[in-house]
Amino acid sequence: MSMEAEMKLAALIVLAGLAAGCTMEEPIEVAHETDGAVAEAVAGRIAGDPQSCVEMRRIRSSRAIGDDAILYEGTGDTVYLNRPAGGCQSLGMGRSLRTRTISSSLCRGDIVTVFDPVSGTEYGGCGLGDFVPYRRAR
Repeated sequence: MSMEAEMKLAALIVLAGLAAGCTMEEPIEVAHETDGAVAEAVAGRIAGDPQSCVEMRRIRSSRAIGDDAILYEGTGDTVYLNRPAGGCQSLGMGRSLRTRTISSSLCRGDIVTVFDPVSGTEYGGCGLGDFVPYRRAR
């Protein structure tokens, strides 16, 4: 074996060892704050039965909570919590939601588009899940 071939082999062995060392590290756990933020958003409210649709006229505004929940603020004392079935990884970070529907209701399965309100850049869409109404405890 030539000197050049031996050096290449030695380099491959070193790289293989480094790669193996990288894969043996423990996975890093990322703190998931969505549940705490959801609990805070619905504090003092009682959950009702999930609904497949909510009339658009009953919704005043919406906001993302983490990357897997959307809170729709309704008229009166009701808010609606929606957790898109597959999550919605592009929510948060100052982004907004755009909803397009041909009916007067927002329903499970409807797609919301996540976009940057400053640049207009779209980051994808999320399919909505059921709407869980939370009403103020009396």
